[in-house]
Amino acid sequence: MAAPLYIDSIEAAVDHVLDTVSGDIVLGIPLAIGKPNPFVNALYRRIKGNPARKLRIITALSLEKPVGKSELERHFLEPLVERVFGDYPDLLYVKDLRAGTLPPNIEVREFFMKTGDYLGNPAAQQNYISTNYTFVARDMAVQGMNVIAQAVAARGDGETLRLSLSSNPDVVLEVVEKLRALGRPLLTIGVINRQMPFMPNGAEVGPDFFDLVVTDPAGTHAVFAPPNNKVGAADYAIGLHASSLVADGGTLQIGIGSLGDAIAQALIVRDRHGDEYRAILDALSPDGLDGRELGRFDKGLYGCSEMFVNGFLKLIEAGIVRREVFGDVLLQQLLNAGEIDEVVTPATLTALLRHGRIRSPLDVQELADLQYWGIVRPEVRLEGDALVLGEKRVRNDLIAPDNLARIGEAMLGRRLAHGIFMTGGFFLGPRDFYERLRTMPPQELAKIDMTRIDFINQLYSEDGRQGELKRAQRRKARFVNTTMIVTLLGAACSDALESGQVVSGVGGQYNFVAMAHALPDARLLMMLRSTHDNADGLRSSIVWNYGHVTIPRHLRDIVVTEYGVADLRGQPDGEVIKRLIAIADSRFQDELVRQAQAHGKLEAGYELPERYRRNLPQVLEDRLHPWAQAGLLPDFPFGTDLSEDELHIVRALKKMKHASHHPTELVTMALKSLWEGKEAPVPYLERLGLAEAHSFKDLFVRRLFANNL
Repeated sequence: MAAPLYIDSIEAAVDHVLDTVSGDIVLGIPLAIGKPNPFVNALYRRIKGNPARKLRIITALSLEKPVGKSELERHFLEPLVERVFGDYPDLLYVKDLRAGTLPPNIEVREFFMKTGDYLGNPAAQQNYISTNYTFVARDMAVQGMNVIAQAVAARGDGETLRLSLSSNPDVVLEVVEKLRALGRPLLTIGVINRQMPFMPNGAEVGPDFFDLVVTDPAGTHAVFAPPNNKVGAADYAIGLHASSLVADGGTLQIGIGSLGDAIAQALIVRDRHGDEYRAILDALSPDGLDGRELGRFDKGLYGCSEMFVNGFLKLIEAGIVRREVFGDVLLQQLLNAGEIDEVVTPATLTALLRHGRIRSPLDVQELADLQYWGIVRPEVRLEGDALVLGEKRVRNDLIAPDNLARIGEAMLGRRLAHGIFMTGGFFLGPRDFYERLRTMPPQELAKIDMTRIDFINQLYSEDGRQGELKRAQRRKARFVNTTMIVTLLGAACSDALESGQVVSGVGGQYNFVAMAHALPDARLLMMLRSTHDNADGLRSSIVWNYGHVTIPRHLRDIVVTEYGVADLRGQPDGEVIKRLIAIADSRFQDELVRQAQAHGKLEAGYELPERYRRNLPQVLEDRLHPWAQAGLLPDFPFGTDLSEDELHIVRALKKMKHASHHPTELVTMALKSLWEGKEAPVPYLERLGLAEAHSFKDLFVRRLFANNL
């Protein structure tokens, strides 16, 4: 590759793009935090001001600092946002897209949207691209992409400059590879952001990967860092059930948010507080604990997930995610079979000899391979028919027992090298997550491999050997996904409403579902909150039928709600229905039974066993309360950016917001507030702009707020 052009000005970089690319610009930028916001904003402004040029942006998960939908929320959020998000620059196209003011010469096409943010937004809904994550590179090429820009981490300067794709090697490597193979013009731009954690392994690239490297200090800014969400009782119950299905020595995939944090904390409780863990699960499981995984993680887990989240980092720090995998098929198969382990001995060489991986005597390439994997010490060299280390010479003979013993004493390494215990495609997390990655010791960071999504999210590949490697690494995989709706026949809806309005996107969910069925010892755990509450009132998330599905019923596997586990794999429809009703909210169970019977899918005389009829939020709260009080199930297991006062304010505002969607509840709340006449602490009122309330509305809101503290 040719040396890149280095430019120290973002505006000059935009000039270069406009001068180099004739006609329409189709810009690809990564999802989430890998976007080079200052560069994108500069290009956006320039084309917005020049109707003769057109810009199409292809991306996903465009993040924006929270602003609040009401005046009360805005007052509360302003100092919090300033403290947590620092100098993070919002994307201008996001502001205009939300406001419906995108100029006619600019369009934005996303394949995954921030959950729920674009419901009812015509431009966003009409330009959504529905695709599996593994097809994103292909579909970006279909859009005619001719520029790709990415924020990159950097170490050193000048001749010593090293670059890392950091959070987002997920798609860019494949996109560049595909378009260059097709001979399509593509301008590649790396914008250095020195706040991005420098990730090694698959994320590190040479500067010559890019045509243009932008070194402007204005490209460096705070990384978008969403605070941890509160983990409630329902989330903890789901996480606890899911954690009891994770096999020691296996593979784990989880996602972001309170459910991901709940699973991670539950796994930590399982590993460190075994007796209490069993007691909690026993209280939550009407069918007992047969078939559950309750023991400690003696072998540890391997994390393999499109998204590397804070929960994974906490599992690494807890010593649970520690099962190393290796990029060599035979080595991994021998480890899986127990023929060797990570500690190197002469038996390691014997096993490799037996399987034909090496010969005796060793040749130069075989010796180099053994040194790479840490089996032979790196200082060992071949001289004639001898292996030499310093003053020691040992015959290059791996078969004679006495000679093999001498090699073992003098020439072998201690442990296998270049193992990985966490593989991810992109990451997103709170501020301390990024700081931990920035400061992690190099030997620990080397165990984390940020890499291509086509490696993570699918088993097959053009290189059949790579598919074999993935199968060997991903033993006992548990792919944990979240969904919004599950039908009584086992189909799942995760990305859109039955109206066609997109809530988020398919992302990689289908990929993990397919892998769960393709791997012989893998399972899919589909997590589902049993109810959802909106302006239409409380609704069951388990329904008879739904007008849109993401995962069809023939791919059903395990569904987990706060009320239990429904193993659906290989079951007939009638049994699937019974198992799902058993983990539904009890306020909806009778109607679900009637609907299934009315459609001839459940026998007329079926009655739900009594042990499943206490699936209610308060019962769940009561069962988990002792363990929350004991500190095993804290509201924020991995900390929070909010102060105690801010948490009090948030709780009150959430109660008020919920009541605003439920008129009867709001009336009751209002009457109680007026009758009791409570007052909130003055600092709280000042934070919300209510300290000097004079209008009836402000005084009324002030009373409501005080009563909900």
